[in-house]
Amino acid sequence: MYTILLVEDEKWVRTAICKVIEKTGLPFRIEEAANGMEALDRLMSGSTDLVFTDIRMPVMDGLALANQIKDKEIRSDIIIVSGYDEFAYARQAIQLGVFDYLLKPVEQEEMESCLQKWLNRKTEHKKVSWPAEEKAVDELSPVEQVIFFIKQSMPGDVSLKQASKAVHLNASYLSQLFKERTGKNFNEYVTEQRMNEAEQLLKRTSLRISEIAGRLGYADLAYFTNAFKKFFGVTPSTYRKRAEKL
Repeated sequence: MYTILLVEDEKWVRTAICKVIEKTGLPFRIEEAANGMEALDRLMSGSTDLVFTDIRMPVMDGLALANQIKDKEIRSDIIIVSGYDEFAYARQAIQLGVFDYLLKPVEQEEMESCLQKWLNRKTEHKKVSWPAEEKAVDELSPVEQVIFFIKQSMPGDVSLKQASKAVHLNASYLSQLFKERTGKNFNEYVTEQRMNEAEQLLKRTSLRISEIAGRLGYADLAYFTNAFKKFFGVTPSTYRKRAEKL
């Protein structure tokens, strides 16, 4: 049984699409999310095989979600289900590597054909032997494991103590090792990752700045604003205004 995460802000549309998927009789179970941000949280905390997403949604739209999935290297395929037959959307979807682009309303025959095509590709991939697969986490170097741990912990803060515990190393030794291998100290690297995450949330979501700060583990909005300004040279609100004009 494979898992589909259906991302759509209108409940009645989610219900309709669920019924169409169920009628195909194919081996899928369906989970739901009302916007891209909610979907991203689910994807970061669990395993999902296939993401069905609308484009226009509040908080984070479908193309922004697809971009986040790509940037964060989340292993879920994406199918866009949109009411907009526009070249600009289709072009962006192709650039983001989505599996398919369906137009609403999706008929059962079209849905079955799309899902069967995905299942066939999944089956073919399983038959192939990949000798050059990514190393398992426990085969990575300690610093590579720490970087993996930091990225898995995003959005949010992560301390040197937590990281050292995760890789079973003395915190002082890990701090020196991390600086030696990356050229950055641990806290600088974590701050860089958090600021990059803040930048993406400002560009691609309608979350309030206080909400973005909270997601990134900053309890104090003023502290977050100062950290952001130190990193980017402008406040979060100014950065968002400039990004909206581009």
